[in-house]
Amino acid sequence: MNHKNFLYRVFDLYYDGFRHMKLGRTLWLIILVKLFIIFVVLKLFFFPDFLSGHAPKGGEADFVATELTERRVAE
Repeated sequence: MNHKNFLYRVFDLYYDGFRHMKLGRTLWLIILVKLFIIFVVLKLFFFPDFLSGHAPKGGEADFVATELTERRVAE
């Protein structure tokens, strides 16, 4: 079995498929826009950087460890 020939055939299959698709390009564009919205826009507006407002600079790990242990003891 020739692996180079197999890899070339796989690459050619995907390359030819992406080159000739019409509806697929639109669907890929929709997917990329949705991923952008999920990871960039939602993070900016709904998930603020909590540690920057509550932990001193460079002490983020200690702050998280303290919060975890105090909450565990309080339960």
